[in-house]
Amino acid sequence: MKHFARRVLLPCLAFALALSDLPGQPSPTPDDSLIGIWSSETRSGPALRGELTVLAARDGAGWRATLGKAESRFAPTGKAVRFSFSDELGRFRGELSADRRAITGFWIQPAGALGQAYATPLVLRRSGSGNVWRGTVEPLDETFTLYLKIVRDPEGSLSAAFRNPERGSHGPAMQLRVSREGDAVTFATPPDPSRPEAKLTATLLRSPERLRIRWPQLDSDLELVRRTPREAAAFFPRPPGSSKPKPKYAYERPPVTEDGWATARARDVGMDEAALARLIQRVIAIEPSDRRATLMHSLLVARRGKLVLEEYFFGFDRGQPHDLRSAGKTFASVLLGAAMMQGSRVGPETPLYPLVAGMGPFANPDPRKAKVTLAHLMTHTSGLACDDNDDASPGNEETLQNQTKQPDWWKYTLDLPMVNEPGTRYAYCSAQMNLVGAALKAATGTWLPELFERAVARPLQFGRWHWNLMPTDEGYLGGGARLRPRDLLKVGQAYLDGGVWRGKRIVDSSWVRLSTSPHMEISPATTGLDPKQFANFYIPGVDGYAWHLSELRSEERTYRAYLASGNGGQLLIVVPELELAVVFTAGNYRQFGIWGRFVSEIVPREIIPAIRR
Repeated sequence: MKHFARRVLLPCLAFALALSDLPGQPSPTPDDSLIGIWSSETRSGPALRGELTVLAARDGAGWRATLGKAESRFAPTGKAVRFSFSDELGRFRGELSADRRAITGFWIQPAGALGQAYATPLVLRRSGSGNVWRGTVEPLDETFTLYLKIVRDPEGSLSAAFRNPERGSHGPAMQLRVSREGDAVTFATPPDPSRPEAKLTATLLRSPERLRIRWPQLDSDLELVRRTPREAAAFFPRPPGSSKPKPKYAYERPPVTEDGWATARARDVGMDEAALARLIQRVIAIEPSDRRATLMHSLLVARRGKLVLEEYFFGFDRGQPHDLRSAGKTFASVLLGAAMMQGSRVGPETPLYPLVAGMGPFANPDPRKAKVTLAHLMTHTSGLACDDNDDASPGNEETLQNQTKQPDWWKYTLDLPMVNEPGTRYAYCSAQMNLVGAALKAATGTWLPELFERAVARPLQFGRWHWNLMPTDEGYLGGGARLRPRDLLKVGQAYLDGGVWRGKRIVDSSWVRLSTSPHMEISPATTGLDPKQFANFYIPGVDGYAWHLSELRSEERTYRAYLASGNGGQLLIVVPELELAVVFTAGNYRQFGIWGRFVSEIVPREIIPAIRR
């Protein structure tokens, strides 16, 4: 009945607005001048990008690197080639090949507006027969685009929605009330007796007309100017046309590129293309300013080893690496499996503290620390005082990353006190998953981005990717790596194929089975929370080793699935029985009620039923 009433109100409102233009009718209120789409784009860096040139002196002693107007002079150490540009503009660490034809390494982008530094693979190739090597630096863009849509709702009030595709920043609420006094415009949360009102205040400026607003996440002023729908294309799931604001979708087979994916039409792997088209059409038809809008950035489906659906929304595309948030934690398990396969003497039952003893001595000595294994880290059961759902926990991820006393986040976490016997209590904690990176570094002697490139990215034929770093330049394994959705999907396909991608083994098939088997139940009993508290932070489930396990109920069947998941809707979902892998990326940050439905509803009710044979 509620939806029916809304459908009646909207035409009535349109009719009323049309009458207001007739002679003798009241003129629109001054506030109506705010109605429309506004936007602001801020580019804060990075300062360096483009062609990087390294020139070696003939005597081999004096080397010079140039990138744009920046220059660095340095001397290599053996095969190691490392240099940095002044004023923390960027760094390079690499190694000269035996035949001197290439310098293979990483460009390190400073933290800047992104808050963390990133390492990006970069190969410099020798030009001709001289001592000159060149490559192209492609860092992450530090862009912040803010859209604002103001409308008059069916009740006659002005409402607004801020949207930011890069970081999912939307202000104090997904929808805000708008009021105006002169040139002062206020955006406030709707009345809610359970929480205080939150406000943002803007100033309407003239010549040209714009809204100046202080944006809390950036701690700076932004100026939004009016945009037509076509000028604000990334505000919408798909760019609106000149006549139809919500274009009609037609299914197409994903293109074949040089990234190793074989593609096929969905019907050729037994899937109903019309059903998939209906799903995508619903995504395209979403009104992004709605309070509970699904802000899906990509949806990819692979079946029987073929990529059969690949769609992007809100300005994203197949070449753009996406922030995986906590879905990147699953690489702790993948990298451990790869290290084991390559002969490193490490495994899930390896005790942590003896392995990283070189980082000691450790604060808060406790005999229980000797019992902590990598399996405990990967199931969030280490027993350390580390809980992302508790702001008072010293190991909380925000506490860890905001403190400045200890730049080594591994050491900070290893120094935490113990609060539980290892293996007895589940507490979701990014910092303990990050400690798997410390263990891998100790066991393999390899910098984490290098290990990831060698063991995962290169054999899986990844395109451009970025790995976030700690202040010490060590790789962070608590989430946040940036990958292309097509490449994330390859991880699922490799696991479906027993740890192999296009003939190259990534992990042993035994590790696929073991790491995706149940190892820890998530329940009020295992978290130590009462049912009401538990419901505020968790849903009942089971974890493998850095994989979440699920059962998908579709029609009359239940299918076992395992998945990597990250805040906002970053998901890799693998359904072995159906030879199915699905990737979502999205911008519904801190809105599990929305992106959780990707797993509980879209896959079991729309994607799986599209499988006909």
